[in-house]
Amino acid sequence: MRWDGWKNYNSPNFYERLCLSFSANATAAMIEDHCRQMLVWWQKKLPLKNQPSNPMAQLLRQGLDEAPHFLADARSKLLDPEERKRIDGELHAQIVETAIGEFKKLLGFTLADKRLTRDSEEKLFTAGERLGLTRQDMEPVIAAELTSVGAIRVADEPPPPAPVIAPAVAAPAVTTAGSAKSPSDEFRRILKMSRLCLDGDEMSDDQRDAMCNLGESLGLTGGEAEDLIDEYLEEMASKPMAPQAAPAPNRAARPASAPAAPKPAVAQRPATQEPVRPAVQVKKDAAKEVDLSPATRALERQKYLNFTNGIGVEMLLLPSGRFSMGSEESFAQQNEQPPTSVIVSCFHLSRFPITNAQYEAFDPAHASKRAPWADDRHPVIYVNWNDAGAFCKWLSKREGKTYRLPTEAEWEYGARGEEGRMYPWGDWTSVGQFANFADARTNFPWRDATIDDGFAETSPIGSFPRGASPFGLEDMAGNVFEWCLDFYEPYKGKELINPRPSNAGRHRVYRGGSWKSRPSSLRTTARAFNEPGYCSSDIGFRIVCECA
Repeated sequence: MRWDGWKNYNSPNFYERLCLSFSANATAAMIEDHCRQMLVWWQKKLPLKNQPSNPMAQLLRQGLDEAPHFLADARSKLLDPEERKRIDGELHAQIVETAIGEFKKLLGFTLADKRLTRDSEEKLFTAGERLGLTRQDMEPVIAAELTSVGAIRVADEPPPPAPVIAPAVAAPAVTTAGSAKSPSDEFRRILKMSRLCLDGDEMSDDQRDAMCNLGESLGLTGGEAEDLIDEYLEEMASKPMAPQAAPAPNRAARPASAPAAPKPAVAQRPATQEPVRPAVQVKKDAAKEVDLSPATRALERQKYLNFTNGIGVEMLLLPSGRFSMGSEESFAQQNEQPPTSVIVSCFHLSRFPITNAQYEAFDPAHASKRAPWADDRHPVIYVNWNDAGAFCKWLSKREGKTYRLPTEAEWEYGARGEEGRMYPWGDWTSVGQFANFADARTNFPWRDATIDDGFAETSPIGSFPRGASPFGLEDMAGNVFEWCLDFYEPYKGKELINPRPSNAGRHRVYRGGSWKSRPSSLRTTARAFNEPGYCSSDIGFRIVCECA
């Protein structure tokens, strides 16, 4: 027996019974599919009832009788909106209770001398927020503990007066990596001293790598150094070009009696315009860390609910998480390497690619571009990257939310989840029942003539529910490629936190494979790219809505 999930068939956690994760925000289709798969698994084991001496029969004996009942009960409760709301509330309360237990340990250390200063309390709040607790969760715990141990709140002691240093002995300020300045401040200072890109030039990859290495030598992570470089580049881009300064005269060589040479007039260089930015940008996130505690992820589910917007796009929440982007498998392409650790904050991603009907609410003229086989529920095609960005801008204005294309990291996280699946549905390479690809109905030389997936071209969205990703996202593999926000660039292998797209490049990324693709191109890590003006019968897009 190679699968241990059967042991959870009678778990008090209804999600665990169906081998689902509470944090994955399972859709009704996922609940149905998992229940069906669990029931089929147990049904195949029924012949063991007639083999009482078989060790496996003895191991599974109780489950053979009870499992169908427990699985059906979990299915019915999770598909009932009111019951699921109650279950989610209980699980969230359990997670918060665990976090409060950890918070009490910190509180006990803080109150060891039975005194609580304002500064200590603020540090407790900060630590509690990292555990996923709100101030409303922590305040009654602190009050109860103060009463329990007889501790009191005291005013912070004023800092001692700074020593007065005589001007004659004051030393010049020296800034080094070991000074009081933080590594971030020191790295900012070095970037400004470098004067890179001051005149509007782009920073080369070699320059960027060199600066990243310098940042890491100061104690920053690769992701922190990348963020500070981006901050510096944006600051430089917002400034007009500085005029060339006249060379300083050599005062030491000029006799004291010689009059100062008149300064030559400096020709003012006209201010240049800010470099063109991508049509849609990721909202900047100043936080350098993303809280991945269970309590915080549970709180995200409570705060940012799934929703369907005004044009019928179903948006699912993806909680904050960490995953490995790319692949080091022998069959992976060079542009999928090296694997890169990535952390992303929570966001909503559309369950399906944008359809013809949804896109034509924005651009009615697109109806003339529809393929002969495509109806309202087919994914929109013949749209380039710029068209997709314009749709997001229109939808943002219409809905009063921030919509955009997913970054390449967000797309891959949505497709493979934290467990690192090879395909959205898992690691099974037989794809006929999971996705629309180049099969027996197509005429491509690379087609798989042994499989008929039911469609010769694109398929209506939702035609392959068994191919859903860990988050319930469908059509992430096959059907149509999907535009991402990023310019194409090689992976650097450095840990990234909410990676932002590069501001320069020639090609935009699209992911996921299509109805024209061979199975290997449907892998979650496979990458493709083209010029932003390119459109085709197998490229569409899905959208992100940022969590406000």
